[in-house]
Amino acid sequence: MKELLTTMALIALSFSTLISAAGDVAAGKAKSGICATCHGANGISMIPMYPNLAGQKSTYTAKQLKAFKNKTRNDPVMAGMVATLTDADIENLAAYYESLK
Repeated sequence: MKELLTTMALIALSFSTLISAAGDVAAGKAKSGICATCHGANGISMIPMYPNLAGQKSTYTAKQLKAFKNKTRNDPVMAGMVATLTDADIENLAAYYESLK
């Protein structure tokens, strides 16, 4: 039983390290200025047609941004916003918005 708990703890630690290593919150915050216009300075939109980003799971946010970038999800405004984002930028933005809980 003790070995099982130790193994589970190591797996959980490894998994949490992988999740947090996916994006840099500070770099995401630095890049988020353009997002604030529609999604609010703290990721809470004041405009009903734009979603809140604060607290959104980073994997979901990254997936959506990548879908806009590769044009599998279409929105003329977002297409322009994501055009110059790198994969690292996307991961950093996603980490930043998830941190705003």
